[in-house]
Amino acid sequence: MDLNDLRAAARRISDVMERNRDHLIELDQRNGDGDLGISMAEGYGAMAGFLEGCAEPDLGKVLMKCSAVFNEAAPSTLGTITAFFLMGMAKALKGRSETDLPGLAGAMEAGLALVMAKAGSKPGDKTIIDALWPAIEELKARSAEPSAAAFARAAAAAEAGSEATRAMRPVHGRAAYYGDQSIGVLDGGSVAGALVFRAIADHLAG
Repeated sequence: MDLNDLRAAARRISDVMERNRDHLIELDQRNGDGDLGISMAEGYGAMAGFLEGCAEPDLGKVLMKCSAVFNEAAPSTLGTITAFFLMGMAKALKGRSETDLPGLAGAMEAGLALVMAKAGSKPGDKTIIDALWPAIEELKARSAEPSAAAFARAAAAAEAGSEATRAMRPVHGRAAYYGDQSIGVLDGGSVAGALVFRAIADHLAG
């Protein structure tokens, strides 16, 4: 991955989030404040727009700026979490103009670690982590395979992780107020996380 790859992936993710804006809003209205689709579409749209005019080759510097751009465009809980994820990736890729699949998987793992530390969340808490964690684990396990194949499996793992949130009871944020009433309902954040991996997989599949 280099700047051109990051730019293309961000553009694809932005398109996917825009197409799923209403779906994410509907999911979030069930046990949140209903702004998920807006914040994801706006955040990834701003990030893609920034990257279109970016010429900085250092992936660490680029992703750190993406973190700030996303946080400003999407002032929401998941917007902040996504900004932390990008920040963790930025620190892992500092000084590098490109990375291979093992390096990218490691950077994503660093991003997830920062999210978990900042949010105090873990797998099973009915959050975006339930999609990101299995996807990144799959990516790490398949980092010797071609990128398209590895991301296809990672996307499937993210979708399965998101689906598993139906059986979970939320413990964070506004959703936690609904308690057992949230059981049977998909977590919107996990759906957004799965959409990110599916967008990248589809992009790599051409």
